Amino acid sequence: MKKIAGKLVFALLVLFVVIPVAFPLIWILLSSFKTQVDITASPPRWLFEPTLQNYEKVFREQDFLKFFINSTIVGVSATLVSLALGLPAAWSIARFKQTKLNLLILVARIMPGIALLLPWFLIFSRLGLIDSYAALVMAHVIIGLPLVVWIMSSFFEQVPLEIEESARVDGATRQRTFLEIVLPISSPGVVTATTLSFLFSWNNFMFSQVLSMERTRTLPIAVYNFVSYAEIDWGAVMAAAVVIIAPAIVLTMFFQKYVIRGLTMGAVKG
Repeated sequence: MKKIAGKLVFALLVLFVVIPVAFPLIWILLSSFKTQVDITASPPRWLFEPTLQNYEKVFREQDFLKFFINSTIVGVSATLVSLALGLPAAWSIARFKQTKLNLLILVARIMPGIALLLPWFLIFSRLGLIDSYAALVMAHVIIGLPLVVWIMSSFFEQVPLEIEESARVDGATRQRTFLEIVLPISSPGVVTATTLSFLFSWNNFMFSQVLSMERTRTLPIAVYNFVSYAEIDWGAVMAAAVVIIAPAIVLTMFFQKYVIRGLTMGAVKG
């Protein structure tokens, strides 16, 4: 009886945590298949005739495929640049005990992005880079790079120094040791940093709102196309939200075990 009672209490606690998180997602998904009348009905209608009209608006009228491609280009590019710069930096911080530099990078990560928005806009305006992929990628890297360094520096500290010294004795260069030995051992941390960096870039609204226009508009900004002065097309907004959220959820679920393992191993000091 005690085991049954314990499992029941645990299940209730899980539901208590999951329901507030899952309910908005379920509501968005259901609303994306409703008409405007069903969405705005009071009390809410749980039984309704599904329609794909909202998704037709999203992909036919607003060309969401173009915005999807823009988000993918910016997200992948910003993530790759952040990894290319952040992984060697994190390794250097971990191996040479550069704690002050690590703290400085963490402060940069904590700094609100809006504090960088005006300087970025002025710089890119002078350089003629507004509405370019380069501007968006650089803006996203400034926030994604500290995240990669912060995660990986603590993770690299868990790699035994003796492994690297053995590779050096066998004739491997420092660069080869890092690429062929340290990174494979640290793969859970790399997956964690990659996933979180990409999700940040994918969901970013603020930088894209100011630095992009029609050519490089990303998915979060494209939702505004369904908001007008007189009316909000809630069905299309919900369908667009599903299109934006779905890749992030799939990516998180696919790499979930790697992310959890990377975060916990990187947090352990030994």
